[in-house]
Formats: sequence, structure tokens, C-alpha cells
Amino acid sequence: MSSKEIITPDSTNLAALCAQLSEKANSLQTAQDWPAQQLQNCADHGVFRWFIAQEQGGLGWSGDDVVRGYLELSAACLTTTFVITQRTGACRRIASSKNEALKQSLLPDLLSGRTFATVGISHLTTSRQHLKKPALLATEVDGGYKLDGYSPWVTGAKASDTLVIGASLEDRRQMLMAVPAKENGIEAGPPAELVGLSASQTGPVTFKGTFCPHEWILDGPREDVMKKGKGANTGGLETSTLAVGLSTAAYRFLVAQREKRSEFVQPTEHFEAELEALKSDLLAAAAGEPQCDPMQIRSRANSLVLRITQAALSSAKGAGYLQSHDVGRWCREALFFLVWSCPSNVLSANLCELARIEG
Repeated sequence: MSSKEIITPDSTNLAALCAQLSEKANSLQTAQDWPAQQLQNCADHGVFRWFIAQEQGGLGWSGDDVVRGYLELSAACLTTTFVITQRTGACRRIASSKNEALKQSLLPDLLSGRTFATVGISHLTTSRQHLKKPALLATEVDGGYKLDGYSPWVTGAKASDTLVIGASLEDRRQMLMAVPAKENGIEAGPPAELVGLSASQTGPVTFKGTFCPHEWILDGPREDVMKKGKGANTGGLETSTLAVGLSTAAYRFLVAQREKRSEFVQPTEHFEAELEALKSDLLAAAAGEPQCDPMQIRSRANSLVLRITQAALSSAKGAGYLQSHDVGRWCREALFFLVWSCPSNVLSANLCELARIEG
């Protein structure tokens, strides 16, 4: 065990790691950037082991401990933390698979940080669901399946060693596969320049007759392959946690401003009460003792992150509008939660609040 390893979310090593991440957060601005050093720092601190069971080489953190860890990471650097969620989604899908040979082959290097994996599954959940033809089609052939089409939103595909990809058959059954990222017929397109989090290098991956042997299949083919297993809670607690983490960063900025300007005292106290209540409900839900529906938590988290980052920008005044200032970046990043894994009921709640329609 490394002396840097974060064994619990109360570890002083977590604060040390977050200080490193925060210091470099503004260096991640464009799609040409990639948080390679930040991810290595996380590997050195054992972050990638938080999410996997002890018998598989991880630390087996509880749901609420994972939330506490994510809250601090996302307050320090949302781009790095978002990349970690996609990496973790891939690792969890591999770890929960019944494909023992694939688990033994891939998990050790993923947990240590020697390799990188990511997911391409949004087209099975929230993206491209209106299309009559599957975005990524799997056709059965001798020894496995042939993949044709694309996955529209894949984070860090160019840096990836393994892609955990979802595909659909003509009969609409679905399957998940762990595919080597450099396999023939796979092309990672140029990452998109986004409003925020461009350095996550998120973009399309196309498949042209890529052969996927049975040995690479993690789950399926079956209907609604995303409904079971770990790693795909659309609009769920993980997304809400990152929104609350970003809100925490903005709140801490407001507290610092409050020390200098009395007009910030009352608004900051209101934000503090709202943030603490939301954290309490989030942790209770993560611990399996929910006080409210996860979709309510998501709607509240979306609302708070938009308002509190704009409050931080108002308090920073003109300086905060500079590209290089933290609060300007936070405001751009807050918009991400309006589109990332945003189910229709959360979208509706967002629109009603923006239109000032009482729920």
C-alpha cells in the first residue's frame, strides 16, 4: 500500500490530492488538453480502487463513502472527475460481468492506473433513441458479432486502451462488449469543443465492420441490457453528486467573499442551508436510506449548481468573466448538468423552474 493511498474519504491524502487537482484545473480548457497528469495523480492515490469490491482488488467503498469522495474531487476539478466517472463506469461493467477471463485480464491494470477504459453507452439510454435504426448495430457472424455504426459520446476514446461499448441487434436486443480501442475498424473522431469540459475529449467513435468475438462480450444479448448491473444509473446519484461538488466549490468562493463584503452574508447563508440539506439527502440515498426520490435530488442539484455558480460570478464581478478565472469556468461547467444523462422528468423540472412555473 502506498503512503499516498486514500483508504477512506476522511483521509488527509484526499485533501492533498484535491489541492493538486484544483491547482491545475484551469489548465484544462480545450479539446486539445487531456488530464493525463491529474489521472496519474489519482492512480497514485488509489482513487480507481474505491469503486471495486475488495475481492476483486479494490477497496470496496460503500455508496455514501464514494459520494463523499466524489464531492471533494468534483469541487477540485470537474473535468478530471467526470473522466473518472466514465472510467469507473467501464470498470464496474467489467467487474460485474460473468466473463471471468475478461475480468482477470483487464481489471488489475485498470485498478492500478496502468491502463485506461471508457464507456460508449449513451445511445442505449438517453442519446439517439429517436432513430429507427440502431446507432451501433451488431450483426451475428461466425465466432461473434460484426459492429457497424457509431457511439456519439465517448469520453477519452483517443487515450483509451479498452472501450466498453453498447450495441443493438436488428431485433432490438442489446449487448455490452469490452473492445480493444485500437482494433481494426475503430476510429475515434476528433473530440468536440464543448461549452465546458472540453478537455474530457468527448466525441464520436465509429465502427466499420469491427469483429467482436464472443470472448469480449460482457453482457447480453438481451433486452434492456442497461437495466441491470452497476454503472448505468441514468440521471442518478453520480451525476447529482458531481453537480453538488461543483456547487460546493462555488459556495466556498462565496464564503471567502463574505468575509470582505457584508452584502454577501444573507445570500451565502441561504445557499449554505440549501447545499447542506441537499448533501444530507444525497448521502442518505447513497447509503440506501433515501429521504426523497433520486430524480428530485437531481432536479434540486441542477437548480442549485446553476444558481450558485452564477452567484459566485456576480460576486467576482468583471474578473470572474475572464476565461482564466475559476468562477467563469464553473458557470460553463454548470450548464453541463442540463444535458448530461438528463431524463425527461428532470428536463421538465428544469424548464418549469426556468419559466418560473410552480411544480
